[in-house]
Amino acid sequence: MLELYHSINSVCAQKVRIALAEKELPYKEHLMTLGGDQFDPAYMKLNPNAVVPTLIHDGQPIIESSVILYYLDEAFPEKSLMPVAPLARAKVRLFNKLIDEYVHNSCTILTFATAFRPGLLKMTPEEREAGFAKAPSKQRSAYKRDVVAHGLDSRFVKDAVELLRLSRMWDGRPNVAAWWERVRQRPSTDTAIFNRMMEGDAAPFKSLQPDPWPKVQEMLLAAA
Repeated sequence: MLELYHSINSVCAQKVRIALAEKELPYKEHLMTLGGDQFDPAYMKLNPNAVVPTLIHDGQPIIESSVILYYLDEAFPEKSLMPVAPLARAKVRLFNKLIDEYVHNSCTILTFATAFRPGLLKMTPEEREAGFAKAPSKQRSAYKRDVVAHGLDSRFVKDAVELLRLSRMWDGRPNVAAWWERVRQRPSTDTAIFNRMMEGDAAPFKSLQPDPWPKVQEMLLAAA
């Protein structure tokens, strides 16, 4: 039996939901708000990092989304999502390593500097700090603390923008853009992401005020 602890907007949870949909694996879901429930002692016994997703297979927890993806492909080899050739498999792991070590942190920084910042600013400083202090990763708390305080002027945002380059990532790489179009058309993408997002899930991203894009464009031009 498979169980998945996840949240709708977590990109790490989304990629695991896509894999489960592609492999047509049923699972029991535990939907989390990440409004503090990730620090519940019972959950932290499953995932000491207090993040999502967490996969439970026959009572045993597996954490870290990349590890979960590899686990699912090995535990359920039917409809394998990994290539067969060793060199191609190594390339997949390198892509996942890049995402884990660089891209994910950059996405976290930009998301908290824009979409999640207004809600966090409505909290008292004491409430915010209490939440940051609970997180096991002090480095991630430092990122969040700074971007909530300074928004796009945070010292961490510039590095995040320069790494991601946003839409300019695809300049001269039409195969990547074509890959995204193919992924977007997969039924699993609708099942795992778009059909799961309710209005409340999308609201933080639809109502960004002020619009952060001009500031981000300015940073991109400066980094060129």
